[in-house]
Amino acid sequence: MQVNKNRWLIALSAIAIHLSIGAAYAYSVYTNPIRDTMGWSVTGITLSFTIMMALAGIAAAFFGTFVERNGPRKSAILASILFGLGQAGAGIAVAIDSLTLFILTYGVASGLGMGLGYIAPVSTLVKWFPDRRGLATGMAVLGFGAGALITAPVAAFLMEAVTIPATFYILGISYFILMVIGASYIAPPPKGWMPEGMKKAIESGKQVLKKDLSQLTAKEAVRTRRFWMLWSMMLINVTAGIMMISVASPMAQEVVGLSAAGAATMVGLMGIFNGGGRLGWAAISDYIGRPTVFIIFFVLQFIAFLTMPNIGNVLLFQALVFIVVSCYGGGFSNLPAFIGDLFGTKQLGAIHGYLLTTWSLGGILGPMLVSQIREATASYIPVFYVFTGLILVAALISIFLQLDIKRMEKASTEGTPEEKTSLLKRVSSIGGD
Repeated sequence: MQVNKNRWLIALSAIAIHLSIGAAYAYSVYTNPIRDTMGWSVTGITLSFTIMMALAGIAAAFFGTFVERNGPRKSAILASILFGLGQAGAGIAVAIDSLTLFILTYGVASGLGMGLGYIAPVSTLVKWFPDRRGLATGMAVLGFGAGALITAPVAAFLMEAVTIPATFYILGISYFILMVIGASYIAPPPKGWMPEGMKKAIESGKQVLKKDLSQLTAKEAVRTRRFWMLWSMMLINVTAGIMMISVASPMAQEVVGLSAAGAATMVGLMGIFNGGGRLGWAAISDYIGRPTVFIIFFVLQFIAFLTMPNIGNVLLFQALVFIVVSCYGGGFSNLPAFIGDLFGTKQLGAIHGYLLTTWSLGGILGPMLVSQIREATASYIPVFYVFTGLILVAALISIFLQLDIKRMEKASTEGTPEEKTSLLKRVSSIGGD
């Protein structure tokens, strides 16, 4: 076991991995150049991105046990191979004019690498930051959100300076190298490790060590109602966020008369709030707790969706959009720390993977709901009311989850050891009272 690691360099390694895989969100910069050069349909080009995003969530669930069994380093190296090959392979697909190969490389290989690379460093990062779980995972997930901001202008420049295939080769190799560098440093801390400052604070009585609610395996976790409460909350949060991201520009133009140029600016700012929300909300959660942060998410979004249909002010409308998007980003960054709080770090990677199925499902439900409602009613206004109802459901679930957590905390501090064990088992189960 390696003990001489610097935990901030561990965090930087995780950011390097997430920056690389997050670059996949810059796919739209390739659409027009590939269409104009190759004559491929926009539908076909976009299909590869859709497959990649769907596979990313599925792969996260599928590879969760692989990460727990093989460790973060081997997992991240495999992710770098899959993602790097997927991106560089897309260049080969363009060079030989094969849309099918493009879908298999940019879509399938990159999607598998993206899902594995997303979860590989997170469980390790949580173990290195027992005092600041939210901040640690927030930094990594912020890197994921920032990847596209860096890649988009670089890819656009390279496509002008060299060729489209060469752009994919250069970027694919670069992602591979950056991810391998990150993977080479990542290692879990010794069991029970905590930073010196935290040790001293506990020894002096200035800080009380807050224990995780339980230490469960992935199979045990999915049999608890807490897991499905958190899964439902994440699904609604992701669905609302992706819905907003998918139609923000036309929605703002139709509802409040924002100009096309103004809508484009708003979309750019949404990326900042998405990334900022990932770090900001995660850092805040270290002080007020993850359950409280999720309740705040849904209260803010409930107000936003309920208010939007009646707003004529362009700036206020955009502010509410930014709030929804920041909660979307914050949900992803708080999730790993919340898992650690609820289920411990024994198999955090596997549990995280199962919960990220909401990423794939929400990515389908959000755009589908908004497009069907818009088509049926010829208006975006009903969309707000539908999501107001969904957010209200999520808010109620988040309140029930917080009450459930408090009952379990109370159960762990009262009664004899035998009574504690019996009560904890009852309130942990799906059917517990």
